[in-house]
Order: sequence, then structure tokens, then C-alpha cells
Amino acid sequence: MSEERKQWIPAADSSVELLSSYGDVESWDVDIADAGVRLDAYLADYYDQYSRSFLQKLVKDGKVLVDNRPVKNNYRLTGGEVLCVQIPQPEQLDVSPEPIPLEILYEDEDLIFVNKPKGMVVHPAPGHSGGTLVNGLLYHCGSSLSGINGVLRPGIVHRIDMDTTGVLVVCKNDLAHNHVARQLADHSITRKYYAIVHGVITEDSGTINQPIGRSRTNRMKMAIDIMNGKRAVTHYRVLERYKDYTYVECQLETGRTHQIRVHMTSINHPLLGDEVYGSRKTPFHLQGQTLHAGVLGLIHPRTGEYLEVCAELPEYFLRLQNSLRNQK
Repeated sequence: MSEERKQWIPAADSSVELLSSYGDVESWDVDIADAGVRLDAYLADYYDQYSRSFLQKLVKDGKVLVDNRPVKNNYRLTGGEVLCVQIPQPEQLDVSPEPIPLEILYEDEDLIFVNKPKGMVVHPAPGHSGGTLVNGLLYHCGSSLSGINGVLRPGIVHRIDMDTTGVLVVCKNDLAHNHVARQLADHSITRKYYAIVHGVITEDSGTINQPIGRSRTNRMKMAIDIMNGKRAVTHYRVLERYKDYTYVECQLETGRTHQIRVHMTSINHPLLGDEVYGSRKTPFHLQGQTLHAGVLGLIHPRTGEYLEVCAELPEYFLRLQNSLRNQK
């Protein structure tokens, strides 16, 4: 699928008739490059703000048509089909304040830095309508969040994966949002992550400069793509070596989706616990990748001074390190 979103166009009359009870329809022609991709995986790539289970239910309920007919989730695209999809408008989601405990690392009239725990989704989407960071922020901040990203993502200017822990900045007003967004766009924000990877890295430091794009074989994943990927640079530094693993600091020069996970896998050192990009078994009971956003630094939108906020390693990470140090 093209990296650019398809244009919203009216669906064929027959498709509209079939789906009319469900509202407006988004329709487009499937690119020939997506031939062989499962329908549910293709939809999860296109609508990456929604959970895969939500999209699979739409297919099961007949709300996704391929050439004017309903199909199953395991349907393999051939390229050239007309795809018609109806998804409820985001406003139909009930985004309510929830008294979710938040670890506030820093807060002022413009910004709030939060230490996101493992397993927490950043903002609501179908399939993740409650218990998100945004629900907790609405309870904590009330209406004091920027509105640039709409009602589902108030104040959210960047995200980290559900199973990645660590510091994330949220903007309380549009001035702050625009200022931070510009820094993200020009890659001037300091972002240091801490990870445990498979294998022992022999060199003390290194740089991975490999472009990243959507995987051509699995649209749910990102991959190194020399021809069509976007520039991606990760600087890593070894902090500690264990028997079969390495503790590293990764500093992002760019911020592509799953960048650290893809880059470390590309040098044969996938993140411990990463079931998407890592194929190696682990004896530890982990919930997703062992990755922590430890440092976030930026120019404050009001004072013009550099502000750096740190989040301590989570308890599970420290316990894991102790176990690795005791391995023989």
C-alpha cells in the first residue's frame, strides 16, 4: 500500500446500497503491489489507529466489501479489486475521563511529562475505548489539553508502543503542541531508550543508518527498505553485557515506527521479548519487548530553555537485569 492515505471517494452504487444502513463508505482500488496480502492484515495497515480485532469484526459483519461482495478475513488480495469499507466516525467513541493513576514526571502550564506503564495504550480507538493514557489525562487535566489532534487524542503529539514503557510528553495548549511538533519534525528532540537485546554485542557503540518502510511480506510490520523506506538512524551504546544478552542505550536521530525494534533486529540483536520482530525464544515471562523510553529532552515552548525529563527503569526491567547478572 502507498505510504500516503487513499483519497475518500464515493463507493459504487451497489456497494452503497449494501452498506447504506451503516453510513458513508470509503472506497479505493487495491494496489497490485499488495497482491497476496491477507485482507485483515491489509486493513490493519491502512487503519493503524484501530485494533485488528475491531477491523476483523467489521469484515465478519459484512461491512467490508471486495468487488461488491463480502469476504472473510483470510481472503488474499489479488490487486486491482475495489475495496469498500465503513467504519464508525471517531466521535461515536465515548472518550471519558477516568481516575487512572498517572506517574507525573514534570508538569507546568504548557507541558506534562508522564511515565507510561507497560500495557497502556496512549489514546482511545475502537477496540481500546477505555483505560488509555488519554482517559487518565482528561481526568487529571480536564479541558487543559491541546485540541489539534481532535477529541480522541487531546494533547498527544507523539506515541510509544503499548508494551514500551517510559517518558512521553503531552501538550496542554495549541502553542505548545505546534512548538513540540516542529521539534519532532526536524528531529531536534533528545530521545534515549534503554533495551535488552539477544546476543552479546562485541563493539562498545555503533550507528544503524538504514531506511525503514512498511514490510512487503507482512503489512503488519515495518522493515528495512532501501528503495522506498524513509531515512532512519539509531545510535546505540553498550551499557552492560550478560551471558547471552546485552543492555544497550539507543538514541534516536529519527523517529520511525518501531525504529529501534527493526534496527536492532537488522543487526541480529532483536529486543528480548519482542514477538513481532524477534524469533528467538526466551525463558523469561515477558509482556512484549524489553524497551524503555528513559530520556526526553526538548526546547520549552514558552521559556525557550532546554528541558530534559528522565524516567527510571521499571521494576520488571530491574528484576530481569538481576536475573541476567546471575546467569552462569
